[in-house]
Amino acid sequence: MVTVGVLALQGDFEAHVRVLSELGARPRTVRTGADLDGLDGLIVPGGESTTITLGIEREGLAEPLRDFAASGRPVLGTCAGMIVLDRDHLGVLDTSSRRNAFGRQTRSFELDLPLRGFGETPARAVFIRAPWVEEHSDEVEVLAEVEGHPVAVRQGNVLAVAFHPELTDERRLHSWLVGAAAEHGNGHGNVNVNGGGSS
Repeated sequence: MVTVGVLALQGDFEAHVRVLSELGARPRTVRTGADLDGLDGLIVPGGESTTITLGIEREGLAEPLRDFAASGRPVLGTCAGMIVLDRDHLGVLDTSSRRNAFGRQTRSFELDLPLRGFGETPARAVFIRAPWVEEHSDEVEVLAEVEGHPVAVRQGNVLAVAFHPELTDERRLHSWLVGAAAEHGNGHGNVNVNGGGSS
């Protein structure tokens, strides 16, 4: 059984905890650097990116989180997590993000989103005050776009999406994380985006 952390400074971390439990992983809420010890994977959830960033600064979590991502263990960022991981914040992803890119709460929407590398069936994607990727380097692979704007990207072992997979029955992203965490724990350094629930 792999242990997957969920950053729990603010936001909808409890929904991710429930999904991880459904998939047979051992979830752990992360609020301090010590909580990262022994984790096989990590989720940076949605919420309010400024509040999450302030919490990271308060707890001295920035360097531990960067070190975690640099270790090759898989990281999944959702909604605000996409912002927190970008070059203007933790610098884990070579991207820059636009906050509330689709508008405020009243502009929330759902759609069926084709997601490259995760099978032919589109993902049901819920966008709430969602960001998009404004700019990215060539090292970043774009997996999905809305209106020409990247809303799902991958760079190595880090996957970030602008939507909330934990709010629907969509499990492929969490399954990827759990599968990649198990693969890394077995000594395989390369994480395959097509792994874990891609059917």
